[in-house]
Amino acid sequence: MTHELLLSEDAAWAAFEARDRAFDGRLIVAVTTTRIYCKPTCPARRPKREHVEFYNDADAARAAGYRACLRCKPDEVGRDRIAVARAVALIEAAEESVSLDEIASAVGYAPHHFHRLFKRATGVTPAAYARSLKAKRAAAALDEGSVTEAIYEAGYSAPSRFYETANARLGMSPSVWKRGGAGVTIRWTIAETSLGPLLIAATDKGLCRVAFDETALGLATRFPAAEIVQGGTALSALAARVVAEVESPGRDTDLPLDVQGTAFQEAVWQALRAIPPGETRSYAQLAAAVGSPGAVRAAGTACGANHVPVIIPCHRALRSDGSMGGYAYGVDRKQALLRREGGDA
Repeated sequence: MTHELLLSEDAAWAAFEARDRAFDGRLIVAVTTTRIYCKPTCPARRPKREHVEFYNDADAARAAGYRACLRCKPDEVGRDRIAVARAVALIEAAEESVSLDEIASAVGYAPHHFHRLFKRATGVTPAAYARSLKAKRAAAALDEGSVTEAIYEAGYSAPSRFYETANARLGMSPSVWKRGGAGVTIRWTIAETSLGPLLIAATDKGLCRVAFDETALGLATRFPAAEIVQGGTALSALAARVVAEVESPGRDTDLPLDVQGTAFQEAVWQALRAIPPGETRSYAQLAAAVGSPGAVRAAGTACGANHVPVIIPCHRALRSDGSMGGYAYGVDRKQALLRREGGDA
């Protein structure tokens, strides 16, 4: 081929063979015998590899003389991504809540179809995205002014609506957030694992920090106004489950968490947890999986912002060339966790 492909040929073929949805919209598969181009998830029978060419986009395939598949309709992928981007802009620009019907109508889709489309592209529903955005705005505003002003500035119609959702999104009440977490109790312990000492900390809701080689002093820095308490019976049981997850990662998927991030970060974290144990994804694949294929660096940053590594398995994220990339607790630990997930000691 004379054109430059962003992926390697082997990676493109693997995505096509696996019908990997993460590559829809960023990879076009053209069949030389039929002169038709498809998206990677096309349900049609797979052609032989020697009869396939890969392109970065539909425009390039059309310029090479191919026509769109009538079965998988690859040209609609670009339309879908544009619609999601418009919906995100609409939600972010709205001063009040926008209903699903209003969003879908604005971008020209049926509500039930666009609901599925938006979640597939971003990892969250339109309503969840809006709630995350409001909570983020509220958290920022709480740092600047009064609680009541922050609630209205964030887009809530009334204080009662914010109080209904604040605990779920912020992990604490708004007044406590304003005081930097005052009144919240965080229990901690240092557990011994085969990969070294592990700090395990949790609120009443769930795990808020899991980190190798960290001490309670680090907790106090992260949560300066919270009450930091060592140990406790309830924490002991939870800590035992965390240690078991280090020794045999990917087995316990129901550990309670008390962590929050931006909508994008949470979508990346969900994508990480959706990776089967023993498998990996590149930062580019993670970015594509949450509907932002251009946000490769941001996907890596979201992995680094993870407060509960191992539980949210950021060790499953690799560079696009397959190398280990960075890991806050050392590449040796990252490799060890991956070996254990693959069944090796």
